[in-house]
Amino acid sequence: MDLEFDIRHPTDDQPYEITSFAQKYGLTIPIADAVLFAKGPSRTACDAAALAFLCAIAAQAKKQRAP
Repeated sequence: MDLEFDIRHPTDDQPYEITSFAQKYGLTIPIADAVLFAKGPSRTACDAAALAFLCAIAAQAKKQRAP
């Protein structure tokens, strides 16, 4: 029995699917769509933009909690 497995790892030139990108970073669909629109199709650029967005949100939340 010959079984062939084709395990493909996404390359940087294959764009993200919106829902999987949103789930990966815990983003809403509209925010994920905006990031993908602005930075796509590069996965590297989209990943960096998502992390930068999350850092900015965390910094803003920390700033608002400060007295």
